[in-house]
Amino acid sequence: MITKEQIKKALASLPSAELNQLKKDFYVNDKEKGVLDTVQEKLVSRKLLVFIVSTCLLMYAGLDADIWGMIAMCYIGGQTAIDFAKVWRG
Repeated sequence: MITKEQIKKALASLPSAELNQLKKDFYVNDKEKGVLDTVQEKLVSRKLLVFIVSTCLLMYAGLDADIWGMIAMCYIGGQTAIDFAKVWRG
């Protein structure tokens, strides 16, 4: 496991231009968006995250298969419509 101290040392060894770019990329100074939001955006789409969470609930929490399907269809369909509207208005 990587420790906090190892991360600090790695960041301290970066040139200032790269460090500033990392801060910009991960919204370190942004009050509206945090680092975890940025990591989630870059690693996993919301649609996939909803699918994974609902599948885990299906397997471990006894979620009914019909409800699982409803969650997946509603969120993915709704988010797809929003994404389409954003591109269309673009």
